[in-house]
Amino acid sequence: MSGIDPRSTPHPTEHTVGETTVVELHGEIDIFTAPPLAARLEALTAGPHPDLVLDLRSMAFIDCTGLGVLCRARNRAEAQYGRLRLVTDSAGFRRILRSVGLAGVFELHDSLNEALAGTPVTVVAG
Repeated sequence: MSGIDPRSTPHPTEHTVGETTVVELHGEIDIFTAPPLAARLEALTAGPHPDLVLDLRSMAFIDCTGLGVLCRARNRAEAQYGRLRLVTDSAGFRRILRSVGLAGVFELHDSLNEALAGTPVTVVAG
C-alpha cells in the first residue's frame, strides 16, 4: 500500500475559456500527490504561448513540493512566452507565499473571472 489517501489527491479538472486553460485543483498538493500534477502542468506548458489559470480555491493543503510544482509551471510558461495565473481566496496560502519569498512571483487573483480578465491582485503584507 502506498500510504496515499486518494481523497487528498489534487484531482485536477480542466476546461478551456477562449485561449486559456483553467485547471481547478482539489485536495492536497504534497510530496505524494505532486508528481501527476507536475506531469500534467509540464504537458500544458510545453507548447508555445501557454495560457494557464490554476484555480486553487478548493485546495486544502500545499507543502514545499507543491510550491515547487507551481514555481516550475510558472517558469516553464514564461520560458514559452506564456502566462500562468493563480486564483486563491486563501489568506493562509498568501501568507505562505509571503513567508517563503514568493509573494511577488505569482500573478494572484481572488476570483476566476478576475483571472480571466487579467487584472492582477496585489498581495498585501500582513
